[in-house]
Amino acid sequence: MSEMRVERDTMGEVQVPSNAYYGAQTQRAVENFPVSGWTLPGGLIHAMGWVKYACAIANRDLEKLPAGKTPLESAQIDALLSAATEVGEGKHDDEFPIDVFQTGSGTSSNMNVNEVIANRAIELTGGDRFDADKSIHPNDHVNMGQSTNDTFPTAIHVAVAVGVHNDLVPQLQRFHDVLAEKARQWDQIIKIGRTHLMDATPLRLGQEIGGFARQIALSIERAEQAIGAVCELPVGGTAVGSGINTHPEFGKRVSAVLAEKMGVAFTEALNHFEANAQRDGLVACHGQLRTIAGSLFNIANNIRFLGAGPRCGYYELKLPSRQPGSSIMPGKVNPVMCESLMQVAARVMGNDQTIAISGAAGGQFQLNIMMPVMGHTTLESIQLLASGVAAFVDFCAEGLEVNQEACEAAVEQSLSMVTSLNPLIGYEKASKLAKEAFRTGKTIRQLCREQGILPEATLTEALDPMRMTEPQE
Repeated sequence: MSEMRVERDTMGEVQVPSNAYYGAQTQRAVENFPVSGWTLPGGLIHAMGWVKYACAIANRDLEKLPAGKTPLESAQIDALLSAATEVGEGKHDDEFPIDVFQTGSGTSSNMNVNEVIANRAIELTGGDRFDADKSIHPNDHVNMGQSTNDTFPTAIHVAVAVGVHNDLVPQLQRFHDVLAEKARQWDQIIKIGRTHLMDATPLRLGQEIGGFARQIALSIERAEQAIGAVCELPVGGTAVGSGINTHPEFGKRVSAVLAEKMGVAFTEALNHFEANAQRDGLVACHGQLRTIAGSLFNIANNIRFLGAGPRCGYYELKLPSRQPGSSIMPGKVNPVMCESLMQVAARVMGNDQTIAISGAAGGQFQLNIMMPVMGHTTLESIQLLASGVAAFVDFCAEGLEVNQEACEAAVEQSLSMVTSLNPLIGYEKASKLAKEAFRTGKTIRQLCREQGILPEATLTEALDPMRMTEPQE
């Protein structure tokens, strides 16, 4: 065979790589958009395969495929379903070469999927996929009852929901469980609190780490809300939301197949004009991802500070040593896993701006024309968060150790120990004690004893650091 073959579409002949399953419309898009070298994420391609599978199931059960203008036999329908399944399972990932920065509806990629499935299905029936007369047609059969305008955003919703459900949530749960266990183990270790980066009243290390664990528990809830934001599927609206050229039950049936197949509670959109034209659900979804990224940045940064040292910083936590930290300072080790996760979070927060602009400014009338970049960006954020958290748990969080001596050393020295004397001597007198302690270098306890401010038993109870970590009647 020659390196290229001739394929035809409604605009004429196109030279296509000889062994490619895709056809003329895909090749035109490859030539039109030599922009970034970024192709659509595998998760989105796989979701498109499953959307085509679900559409074929619905058309088969509604007796549309056998009764079409060019009827398909039972074996051809089975082949179409098998080919769509192969795409969904990632068996043809190298057949999707179109750049992300393409036609804003995703029509190029929709036709890429249609062509691959059609040609593969023809091959599965023993036919010649290079024959110009397609016995299983990419538009008439694979795309039956559909438009790019409803199926491409449907695939984005499916890919995003599945990515959050299967990849991000499990990693967040692992992170939560590790932090919760550390909080339990370190619940009796007293340390000094810090607000505004300044000395504050004591708390237990377990309470501090438990706060981080709660942040991740809330992040899991936000991830679930992110899934909920994309569970309504536009499929069934076809070109503008009216459902032209499709069965009234099509959207409901496709959504049901996808829900069962993917294990996510997908439903048909309540209003197809909104679902086709707007990507507000995707904007809301990524907004939750941005909030999760903010929490991860905060936790990683706090752990980085708590591990600062080892001699001239806080050094209350001992972070696992992963690699040499300097090309010039021997023996230096840096908090590299914290820094990695913080960069991941920064990227996701930046991605949110792309999503927000695309959602607000990219839609006019019945279509948003920023969908490929919205799908790519959201899936990038999910992958980065899931992988970043996984690495941080494996190489940092699980190996965290406490430096109990450092935690407890600063407690007695804190001027904010005087806070617990407020109810006994009043705010103004306590403030004078704190200033005198700082001026003289003495502790609050020493000054109180020297000046006989309180009986020893009362002073001992009031300045008990453990007692300060809980409310008192």
